[in-house]
Amino acid sequence: MPQIMQMGEHAVIGLDGLEALLAGLKRRDYRLIGPTLRDQAIVYDDIGGTADLPQGFGDEQDGGRYRLVRRGDARLFGYAVGPQSWKHYLHPPMLSLWRAERHGQSFDIIESEEILPRFAFLGVRACELNAIALQDRVFLGDEYVDLHYRRRRDGAFIVAVNCSHAGGTCFCVSMKTGPKVAAGFDLALTEVLVGDAHSFVVEIGSAEGAELLAELPARKASAEDLAAAAAIVAGTAANMGRDMETEGLQDLLARNLDHKLWDDVAQRCLTCANCTMVCPTCFCTSVEDASDLAAETAERKRRWDSCFTMDFSHLPGGSVRNSAKSRYRQWMTHKLSTWFDQFGTSGCVGCGRCITWCPVGIDITEEVRAIRDDAPK
Repeated sequence: MPQIMQMGEHAVIGLDGLEALLAGLKRRDYRLIGPTLRDQAIVYDDIGGTADLPQGFGDEQDGGRYRLVRRGDARLFGYAVGPQSWKHYLHPPMLSLWRAERHGQSFDIIESEEILPRFAFLGVRACELNAIALQDRVFLGDEYVDLHYRRRRDGAFIVAVNCSHAGGTCFCVSMKTGPKVAAGFDLALTEVLVGDAHSFVVEIGSAEGAELLAELPARKASAEDLAAAAAIVAGTAANMGRDMETEGLQDLLARNLDHKLWDDVAQRCLTCANCTMVCPTCFCTSVEDASDLAAETAERKRRWDSCFTMDFSHLPGGSVRNSAKSRYRQWMTHKLSTWFDQFGTSGCVGCGRCITWCPVGIDITEEVRAIRDDAPK
């Protein structure tokens, strides 16, 4: 392109342009993470180029059900979100904090010194961008900053993708978090596939994104290109798999902590914590120490934990939440109600993962609807 475009402007690239985009990120020494096929699912992992993307694959999702399917076209991003979220890289499941080495009667504390690459994330959806923004608020937005999260978050390059396909458990429209990306990206792609014509409408979201786009074989987007991209997003918004009425939800849940629904859901909930593990915004952790058999070294690690585990709320007198009812209620009311008190917003982005990956198919949208329908007016 003859000159660098500005933020908010749009261009169009082809498959060769997307390959050049990934190559440009690698030249800049980014660790490239994107969607790829593994273990009969679409997951986020290291990729080398477009050949690693799940071209022609999609997914079918419902309560407690995920199935990889062949599409009838060559889309690269024709799927909804999978079991992983980007917190796997920004807030990893297991993290070494420090280790101690004994030397006779003394010991040394050795802080963990991670050599971290700069991440480039490809295929970040609108709901996931909102989830990253929520975790930014949790880990970076107050006086106490999580340095481990900040090291991973700083310098991350985000290539977002507007959704062309709504999963069976998606409800981002209800949560006002998608399917179109709004902020927090360097470049945003909308995949347009018409017959054999395969292209991407690219929106610029940062100066670095504009600089990288200027290196690619691209042309400025026309009104027809923008209309085609907008139609794709509008079609996705009109075909959400789920919906949730959020008006007054914070107060509704706060008024119904003793609702009979909690007993009903407790009979089905396995308290397995799957919903919190796949959730892109859950952030709870525990710290554990371990030493070797010779007591020469010890290590402290931080790992993901969940409000569904008995130990999570354990105090000297026992667990605060010793029933499935109390633990499910804590998770759901925190996510949709008391999160507002802590952070000024909902803790749910409508990605639907908690529904898809619940072994018994408990559906948070149905639980909200049941309370709303039965609650005293």
